[in-house]
Amino acid sequence: MNHLDIVIPAKQDEIPKVVADIEEILTSQEFSAEAILDVQLAMEEVIVNIINYGYCGREGTIAIRCEASPSQVTLEISDSAPAFNPLSAAEPDVTSAIDERSIGGLGIFLVRQVMDTVTYRHKNHKNLLTLVKVKRG
Repeated sequence: MNHLDIVIPAKQDEIPKVVADIEEILTSQEFSAEAILDVQLAMEEVIVNIINYGYCGREGTIAIRCEASPSQVTLEISDSAPAFNPLSAAEPDVTSAIDERSIGGLGIFLVRQVMDTVTYRHKNHKNLLTLVKVKRG
């Protein structure tokens, strides 16, 4: 198996199955354990943000498409929540002392750190976030 194309309800209890499916796909393409964890972490962060901040606890769906090859994996995560480009948020201050930092804002920063490419577009009333991880070595 090298791809996944599913739509899940915007509920956090759906995340473990998606995480397991992604692990199975990336394992079949011989990605390292570290790369698999990076992709799972990024995907989970994006889904949680859609649930908490996009849909704000209201009902909705999240579509997840994953295409993996021996050289890279591409995840496209889409939702119908109000338009929001998470890449437009200011970079968090990670240099100040922890007690001087504002709460939040680290999620998309983390996603950008563990993935090679992160892009956003809004099309047909949908938020589309694309994450790419290139296989190393």
